[in-house]
Amino acid sequence: MLNELKRALVILGVLSALTGIAYPALVTGVAQAFFPAQANGSLIERDGKYVGSRLIGQYFVDQRHFSGRPSATAPMPFNAASSSGSNLGPLNPALEQTVIARIEALRESDRAQTAPLPVDLVTSSASGLDPQISVAGALWQVPRVARARHLPEQTVRELVLARTEGRQWAIFGEPRVNVLLLNLALDEVAAETASRPPGGRDRGPGDDG
Repeated sequence: MLNELKRALVILGVLSALTGIAYPALVTGVAQAFFPAQANGSLIERDGKYVGSRLIGQYFVDQRHFSGRPSATAPMPFNAASSSGSNLGPLNPALEQTVIARIEALRESDRAQTAPLPVDLVTSSASGLDPQISVAGALWQVPRVARARHLPEQTVRELVLARTEGRQWAIFGEPRVNVLLLNLALDEVAAETASRPPGGRDRGPGDDG
């Protein structure tokens, strides 16, 4: 019996070393060497500060930014520590009431917009963390954002199309737009526009004044 116990302890030690130390160290080393951005959370940095992740949505509520999909995570939207959906079935009256409330809120945010609402703007995902919305969902918001930013709608529309991501490996999924990356690009365009002098162009080295 002692011999069997010794063998069991040896096997336990070997397997613990392989699966608990060697394998995690190998995977971590490979990830950091070849995929450092992904391994560290696909974080986005601006002006020396981390502003978010490409993989986790953020809660945008002001008129000057595009908003993402609704999030059912608790206790606040897009809580990465509590990824979950609402778990409400299609016949649940609470789901219908929630969707109706979201539709009314979106209509209220832009009374001039009469186009049909894309479904992803009024329904939450299973994870509650989706960083992307459909292209239709982004384009639906263009008039509101353009008005709030005092930008031409065409400028904002082109920004959406430029930030549209294709299908995964050109096969899976549908084209989509990362909301955080789109809003960051929008902030940059708005800042550049605001910094230009009256007249529509930047001053050059040969300009007077």
